Amino acid sequence: MNKTFQFSPNWATPPGNTIKDVLSQKEVSTNDFANRMNIDLNTIELLLSGKLSIDDNIAAKLEDVLGSTKSFWLKREEQYKNALENINEIDAWLNQIPYKDMVRFGWVEKKSNTFRSCLEFFNVNNFQEFKIKYDFLLNTVSFRKSSAFISESLSIISWIRRAEIVAENYKCKKWNKELFIETLEEKIKPLTRKKSPKQFLPDLIRYCEDCGVAVVIVPTPQKCTASGATKFIDADKALLILSFRYLSDDQFWFTFFHEAGHLILHSHKSLRIESENNLKLVEDEELEANLFAAEMLVHINLRKELYTLKSDKRKILELAMKAGVSPGIIVGQMQHYKIISPSYLNGYKKRYTWEEINEALNHINH
Repeated sequence: MNKTFQFSPNWATPPGNTIKDVLSQKEVSTNDFANRMNIDLNTIELLLSGKLSIDDNIAAKLEDVLGSTKSFWLKREEQYKNALENINEIDAWLNQIPYKDMVRFGWVEKKSNTFRSCLEFFNVNNFQEFKIKYDFLLNTVSFRKSSAFISESLSIISWIRRAEIVAENYKCKKWNKELFIETLEEKIKPLTRKKSPKQFLPDLIRYCEDCGVAVVIVPTPQKCTASGATKFIDADKALLILSFRYLSDDQFWFTFFHEAGHLILHSHKSLRIESENNLKLVEDEELEANLFAAEMLVHINLRKELYTLKSDKRKILELAMKAGVSPGIIVGQMQHYKIISPSYLNGYKKRYTWEEINEALNHINH
C-alpha cells in the first residue's frame, strides 16, 4: 500500500498543483509520472495545469501512483471547482457594489483590499455571512423582479446600509404612531413652505425623532434609483430614508409623506422601497401610501380646486395658502393628476442643491 502524505492544500488552486507538490516530495519526474499513470505526456501536462479535471478513472490511478485515496482526489477536484465558483461570485459581487461612489460620499475609506473594506461596511466577517444577512432584502416583497431592478439591488442595499449606519447616532424616542400622525399635520406640513433645506431639515429630523422615526438623508450611488424607503430597525425605532433624488420641493415632500404613510398604515415587518423601476407596479399598499400623501398635502375638500387653477398665478398661490403647502406642491399635484403636463408651470417649484442639503445636515448634531 502506498504511504499517504501530509500537506495543507490551497483549495483555490488547481489539483494539479497538489500533484506537483507530491511529485516533488517523492522526487518523481513528469515523464516517470506519465509512465506510472499509463497516460500520454500531453494529457498529463493538461492535468498538471488544471485544464483537465480529475474523474473517477484518474482519481483511481492517482491513488495507486501517489497515495492517499480516490475519494480524496475527487474531493480535491470538487473543492477546487467550488472555490472557483466562489471567487467568480465574489468578483461579480464587487463589480456590482458602487464602491467608487461609496468612497466619494465618504461612506468608506479607500483601501487596497476592496473586498475587506466592503465586508466591514456591511458589518459581516465573510461573503457567506453577507448573503445570509442580506438575503431577506433581495427576496422582500417590496423588491420587484424586473431585470433592471435586480441589477441595481446591491446599490440599493448599500444605500440602505449607509442609512442604518447614520441612524445609529439618532436619539429617537419610542415609536408613537398617534404622535407621529399629529406631528405630520401640525408641525411637519408647515415646513413644506420653507424655501431652503437649511430652514426645514433640522426641524423635520427633530420632530420625527420625537415620534420614534429616524429620517436619514442619503444620496444615491450609481444604479440606485430609489427616492425613499422605510423599515423598522426594531419595535421602537423606525427608519425613513430619503434621497432628494429629484431635488425639487414637490417630489421631496410627496416622497416623505408617502413613506410616512407606510409607517402609519402598513406592517412593520417589511422593507419598502420607492424606485423608478417599481413605480409602475402599483399595489394596494403603494396606492394607499399615495392617497395618504396626497390628502396630507392637499385635503380632499380642496382637491377639486386643482382642476380650476390652469395657469392663474394668483389662484395657485391662494390654494397653496389654504392648503398650507408651497405653490410647487400644488403644481406637482396638478401634474400628478394630469391636469397639466409634467413640463408646465415648473417655475413654481423650489429647487435644491446638494451643497445646501449637506450644509443643513452638517448643522444637525447627533
